[in-house]
Amino acid sequence: MSQNKKILLVHPLGENWLRGERDMSHIVNIVPPLGLLSLAAWFERHGHQADVHDCYALAGQDERICKYLEEINPDFIGFSTTTSSFLDGIRLAKMARAVKPSIKVVFGGVHMSALREQLLRDYPVIDYGVVGEGEETLRELMESEGRGLKGIEGLIFREQKEIIFTGHRKKLLDMDSLPFPAYEKLEGFPDRYLLPIFSYPKAPNATIITSRGCPYTCSYCDRSVFRRTYRYNSPEYMVKYLSFLKRRFNIKHVNIYDDTFTLKRDRVMEFCELKIKSGLGKITFNCAARTEQLDAGMLKLMKKAGCWMISLGIETGDPELLKRHRSYLPNHTLEKPLENIREMVFMIKKAGIRVKGLFMLGLPGETEESIKKSMDYVLSLPLDEFNLTKLTPFPGAPMYCDIREHGSFDETWAEMNALNFVFVPTGFTKDRMEECHREFYRRYFSRAKTLLNYAQMIWKSPDSWRRFWLNLPTFLRFTKGHNKK
Repeated sequence: MSQNKKILLVHPLGENWLRGERDMSHIVNIVPPLGLLSLAAWFERHGHQADVHDCYALAGQDERICKYLEEINPDFIGFSTTTSSFLDGIRLAKMARAVKPSIKVVFGGVHMSALREQLLRDYPVIDYGVVGEGEETLRELMESEGRGLKGIEGLIFREQKEIIFTGHRKKLLDMDSLPFPAYEKLEGFPDRYLLPIFSYPKAPNATIITSRGCPYTCSYCDRSVFRRTYRYNSPEYMVKYLSFLKRRFNIKHVNIYDDTFTLKRDRVMEFCELKIKSGLGKITFNCAARTEQLDAGMLKLMKKAGCWMISLGIETGDPELLKRHRSYLPNHTLEKPLENIREMVFMIKKAGIRVKGLFMLGLPGETEESIKKSMDYVLSLPLDEFNLTKLTPFPGAPMYCDIREHGSFDETWAEMNALNFVFVPTGFTKDRMEECHREFYRRYFSRAKTLLNYAQMIWKSPDSWRRFWLNLPTFLRFTKGHNKK
């Protein structure tokens, strides 16, 4: 093995909010960069030094990166970026190269995995690209001393004037072989890393990931990193993970950030049983699910094990759009998905678990009628939380290839964060889409039952109300400015 290496892992900020408006994300929600924390833990297990700079939590503090480069003198600097944060990563990479010309610049994450060789052609500051799962590819690169690069799977690099991609890794890691993410590398964790207001009962809280990949092929989801593989931690590992968070950081609530936590029923059931037996039942959790994966027995045990809220990716209330854009597994195919969703929302509520509905506006094929159907559908469900994103055709999503056939697409990477209408379906203007988006929220949040639900959070989530009152002037200024548009 080569001598130990040093690497600084950076999570760029990019355009994390609406263009031209104040970035509210630092008040509303900051998610730990779990991918980088996993990399840091993996490298240190193998004898290397790894540190993390999270620009989301340390916004506007680029000088700290420069100071780190001068004082620690790392061999590598690595950036994990989304599409919207990629160009900010390029800006920081150029800054790092100016401070330390010999440093090796590595990019990974979803944008690199989707566009691959194109990015090394267009951005010469990038020395290496990591495609897919990064732990072993980047470790092998760090230990290679620049030799034998063609034998490192998952790597993009330059050889003279040629750009070479070595192909996807054939053997992926056993999820239980991973050390717990290095949360201690984050300055101010856990207090600086806040879940959305009203989405948890107690603080401090943390976000975790217990699986990688998704077997579904929905038109709007980018699966460039893990593709259609699906791997997951065992129930035993998950309980040890929670025990670690409780012991080390006194965590009282976790957000399980898996794409679909409930895909493997036996795993969920065993996890809940072990969590209860281990004495960790007081740690509550949120998770994401698809309704066709749920049943009354699972929900009852999840509630007993501390499940506080389930997020459902419903996307639209128009059955034709749902059929067109959402995929199902052969054993989960549904004749009437909207009826199934309605039934399961009521079943989740009956189990005593809160429900968050995740919807999307601006899908290809969207019409005024489909928007009305979605609004009416949302208002007919007993949802506790509601989120409406603006459809964004990410480079790794199936719809990206022919998106311009269905409307206008302004492929401005910095604005591709699901908060801007970069895609406008045929038959609409951008202004009309914004009007529909505001009307959607106005109708939902002006209802008496919605207001009563939030009033009840005074005793169900007192920390959320504390944050709300502390930041009330900021919320009011944002609402006032947003309503003028």
